[in-house]
Amino acid sequence: MKHRQRGISFIGLLFVGGVVGVAFVLAAQVLPTLIEFQAITKAATKASAGSTVPEIRAIFDKAGQIDDIHSISGKDLEVTKEGDKTVVAFAYTREIHMAGPAYLLLKYNGRSK
Repeated sequence: MKHRQRGISFIGLLFVGGVVGVAFVLAAQVLPTLIEFQAITKAATKASAGSTVPEIRAIFDKAGQIDDIHSISGKDLEVTKEGDKTVVAFAYTREIHMAGPAYLLLKYNGRSK
């Protein structure tokens, strides 16, 4: 009697390895933008403690220097009042070059807590 072989073929193994490799490279390029987004959210929350718009922007810029934020600056913030609370909102995009003419566009937006 012939025994039926089970398992993955070499071609299948190469395909799975390629997909995992591409996913790893993509994740390695997206992860720093997510870390920067968290730093921007933290800086916006810290800046919302300011009393005037120029002070809020200065607090954000100082926090941005500490946390190495390059995507936006204090002048890009949208400062509003909701009741008695100051709300600092932001929105920005990041492009990651993939290959040839292909880019991955990430749109981030958030506001202070």
